[in-house]
Amino acid sequence: MGQGCVRRFSAPTLPMLLALILLFLHLFAGNAVAWRPWPNHNVNATDLQFGGSKKYEGSSEFVHLRYHMGPVLTENITVNIIWYGTWQRAQKKIIREFINSISSRDAKRPSVAGWWRTVTFYTDQTGANISRSLHLAAEKSDRFYSHGKKLTRLSIQSVIKSAVTAKTKPLPINPKSGIYLLLTSDDVYVQDFCGQVCGFHYFTFPSIVGYTLPYAWVGNSAKLCPGMCAYPFAVPDYIPGLKPLKSPNGDAGIDGMISVIGHEIAELATNPLVNAWYAGTDPVFPVEIADLCEGIYGTGGGGSYTGQLLDGEDGATYNMNGIRRRFLVQWLWSHVLSYCTGPNALDQ
Repeated sequence: MGQGCVRRFSAPTLPMLLALILLFLHLFAGNAVAWRPWPNHNVNATDLQFGGSKKYEGSSEFVHLRYHMGPVLTENITVNIIWYGTWQRAQKKIIREFINSISSRDAKRPSVAGWWRTVTFYTDQTGANISRSLHLAAEKSDRFYSHGKKLTRLSIQSVIKSAVTAKTKPLPINPKSGIYLLLTSDDVYVQDFCGQVCGFHYFTFPSIVGYTLPYAWVGNSAKLCPGMCAYPFAVPDYIPGLKPLKSPNGDAGIDGMISVIGHEIAELATNPLVNAWYAGTDPVFPVEIADLCEGIYGTGGGGSYTGQLLDGEDGATYNMNGIRRRFLVQWLWSHVLSYCTGPNALDQ
């Protein structure tokens, strides 16, 4: 508006006020996020090398993870994937197998299913446990970058809307036990990617999508920032002398994504609407069950040390088995044990 021009507005209605509040929180407060290798990449590299991280394996009386009475995913969980951008068939197979391995009992120990067991001990207000059953339900490809190669947090919701309202083979609508996973290829930049996050989860706004759906976004960092989001299969420049590990599936970008996907799925199951399980007093900035164990993959993990891992005959590093493949996935906080744990823990 030009100087001296005054535009009068009618008083906003209650639904309009609620929509504005949600929009403000989404844009300025941030989503529940996950990124690696450490929460603050500006931290002094010397501190990292000597274990100066606040994330550690041991139990702590300072961690107060509480249930805030919101819903958790107690029914059979379905994962619906949106493949945004250009994806290789082999890359999709790796991610599909990880998701399908979560409920599989066929993998040898330590297994992805054993990792998910920590999640299933979390309950809702009725005492019902989070479901052991999680499977891949439907997939939608957006290989023509319908919303461009630069996405904001709000345009991510528009991508999801396009997938659930498509004229041909739309993704199913399942607000109660569905998870919507938006995966972006290595040539797509998402708001705050690399600088602050490798992935985040939230829920869609009915004003944009038409439904309240728990969703997560995870990006392939292979071209943009592998040292940040594909760690430890790529190493940040600010940690001199640290060598990357060999990825178990021969694709550092995808193997890095796997742990972030696991991080987000675990938090979606325990905190789908950001009002269930988290530490701290502010739901706008929740510290969730995967945040508490960031960078920990084995016994003794903390700081720049991943913990005790497994080495394959081919020299690849992993910490759990899927149906046919191996994966490296970060540990999760157990509210029963009050420390980070995983299926490859030496005391199990």
